[in-house]
Amino acid sequence: MLRTMITATNTLNQLQHQLDLIGNNLANSNTHGFKASEASFQELLYQQFNNDKADEAPRQSPLGIRYGVGAALGQASMNSKVGSLQITDRDLDFALTKPKQYFNVLMPTEDGEQVAYTRQGAFYVSPVDNGQLMLVTSEGYPVANAAGQPITFADDVESYSVRPNGTLELKMNDGTTSEIQPGVTVIERPNLMEHLSGTYSVLPSNLAELGVAANDVVTNLQGVARGGIGLENKALESSNVDMQKEMTDLISVQRNYQFNSRAITLADQMMGLINGIR
Repeated sequence: MLRTMITATNTLNQLQHQLDLIGNNLANSNTHGFKASEASFQELLYQQFNNDKADEAPRQSPLGIRYGVGAALGQASMNSKVGSLQITDRDLDFALTKPKQYFNVLMPTEDGEQVAYTRQGAFYVSPVDNGQLMLVTSEGYPVANAAGQPITFADDVESYSVRPNGTLELKMNDGTTSEIQPGVTVIERPNLMEHLSGTYSVLPSNLAELGVAANDVVTNLQGVARGGIGLENKALESSNVDMQKEMTDLISVQRNYQFNSRAITLADQMMGLINGIR
């Protein structure tokens, strides 16, 4: 009975992680650029009992009895499917229309700054020195260009437009134009990224321990490669969270949670009966 309780408890702990994952997806269902995560389970180690050697009856099931110790959350994989586009008619709203492409954002750290990646393209302008403007996110983080530097431009912009290769064209009040190339990166292995908050992700600090290099995880689109950028102006990418699927998974997890909780209760009652007989 004690082993039954341990098996159910192990599974309960992992189901709690899946509940947290579903709750995070539901909470960010209206977050622009958010990508849903999906949980996959795997069986923990089990013990094999070959105590039926005298049983020669034909059977299709494997021989012996396998006594498991529960299930574990194997991996939380990110769904990279592109979300639907929401037209906003705002000049500084941008949506990436191809999967695994992310804007580069400069995020401050204790040691300086690091490059963070996001698909949330609701940008704003913030005044800086010498009458310049800086392109920033809603949290105030500078948006980086293709060279990894903050995007700045003169404070006399009349309108913004996007070219097919992901180039941002600025039309000034005097009729002149200038071009800016926002930094766009393809995340080849999104499951290795470290999630910070909202839609922001960064490279993990233990890449060497994982046996991979930064170039194996992310690819900066520069030069000719920028022709593959899918960028649309005056629109935002909606979250790709499927509410129907998440609610169905939530009900399924709750039923599994109740089943394992009931198993612990029954095991406890049986142990109580045994102790009473003794």
